Amino acid sequence: MGGRSGTSPRTGTRPPRTDVAAPEAALGLDAVVHGRLRLGILSALSTAPSLSFVELKELLGTTDGNLSVHARKLEVAGYLVCEKGFEGRVPRTAYRLSGTGRRALSRYLDHMEALIKAARRR
Repeated sequence: MGGRSGTSPRTGTRPPRTDVAAPEAALGLDAVVHGRLRLGILSALSTAPSLSFVELKELLGTTDGNLSVHARKLEVAGYLVCEKGFEGRVPRTAYRLSGTGRRALSRYLDHMEALIKAARRR
């Protein structure tokens, strides 16, 4: 799947490089994480053991449809785990960050820090 050597088979991205100019380094950002709402979901889940669909929706100020589409992309990538159940008779969907998702977010943040440092040196 990740055609180039050293790319992640799941996302097709390379780990961040700090020895290249910022524009070239930006090309290696994990596209799954980089989306505004997906980054928001991962960031929110990094601070809590789990969050319900309703909690994420309110926290991120988004719609049901938008949240479900982006959460599904993160789930397919293996970055979060979706747990469905009931509270009494009310359906409840909760999400938690997987180990893979935690590592992807950490790599993404490291990459962004490297880009920021490179941009500030210019």
